[in-house]
Amino acid sequence: AKVKRTRFDAQSVHCTRLEEWIDEYAENLPVHRSFILPSGGLAASTIHVARTICRRAERELVLLLEDIDKETFMFVNRLSDFLFVAARWVAMQQGVTEKIYVHQAG
Repeated sequence: AKVKRTRFDAQSVHCTRLEEWIDEYAENLPVHRSFILPSGGLAASTIHVARTICRRAERELVLLLEDIDKETFMFVNRLSDFLFVAARWVAMQQGVTEKIYVHQAG
């Protein structure tokens, strides 16, 4: 049974704001067609680490979906997407090239 408590972001205000930021930052980023490795300098790499931690939290929340409100899960999902775009934006602002994963046939 769901735990009775105050809901997080019941009107999805925080998720909507994150989506606006994602669109704003992504607007001038080059389209990526390959997997981007955590790179782009110290600031961007640090944001990529935060993103991976956020993704780990998201995977743990899947186990709690019956017990938490959906807005919590949606926020963590949007936050990890924002952190990805923010890392790419920081790298671009600093003029640092992102590393693209190249599959080694083998």
